[in-house]
Amino acid sequence: MKTNFVEELKWRGMLQDIMPGTEDLLNKEQVTGYIGFDPTSDSLGIGNMVQIMTLLHFQQAGHKPMALVGGATGMVGDPSGKSAERNLLDETTLNHNIACQKKQLEKFLDFNCGANSAEIVNNYDWFKGFSFLEFIRDVGKHISVNYMMAKDSVKNRLENGMSFTEFSYQLVQGYDFYYLWKNKGIKLQMGGSDQWGNIVTGTELIRRKGSGEAFALTTPLIKKADGTKFGKTEGGNVWLDKNKTSAYKFFQFWLNASDEDAKTYIRIFTLFSKEDIEKLETEHAAAPHLRALQKALAKDITIRVHSEDDYNAAVEASQILFNGSIEDLARLSEELFLDIFDGVPQFEVSRIEINHGVSIIDFLAEKTAVFPSKGEARKMIQGGGVALNKNKIEDLELKINSEQLINDKYMLIQKGKKNYFVIKAI
Repeated sequence: MKTNFVEELKWRGMLQDIMPGTEDLLNKEQVTGYIGFDPTSDSLGIGNMVQIMTLLHFQQAGHKPMALVGGATGMVGDPSGKSAERNLLDETTLNHNIACQKKQLEKFLDFNCGANSAEIVNNYDWFKGFSFLEFIRDVGKHISVNYMMAKDSVKNRLENGMSFTEFSYQLVQGYDFYYLWKNKGIKLQMGGSDQWGNIVTGTELIRRKGSGEAFALTTPLIKKADGTKFGKTEGGNVWLDKNKTSAYKFFQFWLNASDEDAKTYIRIFTLFSKEDIEKLETEHAAAPHLRALQKALAKDITIRVHSEDDYNAAVEASQILFNGSIEDLARLSEELFLDIFDGVPQFEVSRIEINHGVSIIDFLAEKTAVFPSKGEARKMIQGGGVALNKNKIEDLELKINSEQLINDKYMLIQKGKKNYFVIKAI
């Protein structure tokens, strides 16, 4: 059943600005609309997921979604919301990035469903033969400098200086809209709220140069409840490519969301109905410690971005952290083992010394720095507060040797309930 696109965005908290007449147009006819994606990486990040979900809702409402991958604009750089000019990329790198992003978009959008099949376009295709003189003659004359200077993305940068390349970006993006309106019948451009100025430059160019009408719609910029930027962790961006962000870390990002953020995320990043979400919220409110919202969110999005197998492996790995045995740890791949204990202190010890045998006290206080002194190590072991490879250490005379290495390389020390240390034999 087709949904009402604008109403769907509203209840999900995904509508920021909408140009008058846009909703009437969408209710009247099937519309082709597009969103631009930045090709400066070979993977999209979860920050792009808002726009991917917007296109997905657009398609489910019976409209035709188009993703514009900015092969040309990636060579220029969009100043919106940024404080520094972007590094420009060469054509080979851009083409590689575009091919990788296309594969990711194909996981979400249906590219073979008839009249409203999704489509991907690259603005390099129409800019590569467009000379600078032609551009300023055919495009630049329609938009005044006063109009361009009034944009927030320009005004906010003028004090610290702004290159002509960045200043002209809104004309380039505006021409994208004009070209697609004229050649592909596109009537709507969507994007994050920081793109509003660039989008309406396009509608203005269509009005002035083509005597036509086009529309605009934006989504809010997502921020975490604590005010920090969404889509980043201490380790950097959270990517959709598991080679950049493992499925386990991806799963953990959503699982560790605060209750307030989970309420926002589950509306934006899943396809759950309003009734299902409200039911989950009621369940969560009755027993917040069970984290029903976070678990449902993490499961849904991990399966859709990666796979059910990746989700199951992530859940198993999470359980091993709290309840696993030495056998469970040994079953993990090295990559997943290191993912689970990413960020915990790591120490390297000599394999030769381990082969000869090292007393547990010396191992914990001298060969590694798990404890600052032998006395403290001894006291903690006597109190039952130290575990080796998930097994509590009870023998003060225990000798550490190579038989205790997990997959012949690692040991896991646990001090108290929450302090882990990874020991690597080299």
